Amino acid sequence: MRVLRVLRILAVGAAALAVTGAAPGPAGHPDVPGPEADLAYHGSASMTGGRVDVRFTPRNHGPSAVPDATVRLRWSKPLADAQTLPAGCARSGERVVVCRTGALAADAVGERIELRVRLRDASSEVLLELDTVWGGGAVDGNRANDQQRVLVLDTGDTYYF
Repeated sequence: MRVLRVLRILAVGAAALAVTGAAPGPAGHPDVPGPEADLAYHGSASMTGGRVDVRFTPRNHGPSAVPDATVRLRWSKPLADAQTLPAGCARSGERVVVCRTGALAADAVGERIELRVRLRDASSEVLLELDTVWGGGAVDGNRANDQQRVLVLDTGDTYYF
């Protein structure tokens, strides 16, 4: 009988959460949407003959760890149809590549991400934008440092962000 009573109480509690849409956040607080983390990306880009080399390192300023995140790289010009991308990166549109960062401990630097893409047509410049698409369920209160824009000229020079 006691087991049935416990099961009944659990069922009523679950039904109440389902009806209200309430689910406790971290540490049981319904007002907190999730752990907080501050993601940032810094690196460099260069372009020669329509080939763009991008190298960047994700960083989590904390205070919470992030189990995984996804960064989006968007170019102002269409990419060539055939691309060879590193593991963890995939094409998601005509001008877009997404890459996973892997786990990022609080106040730590992640693994460096390096990729080379080719533009569909020759261009003297391309605008590259990076931003977080998914932060592993963490809330980032400072979105300014996980959004980067860099104008890359087809000169072979390295541009830092």
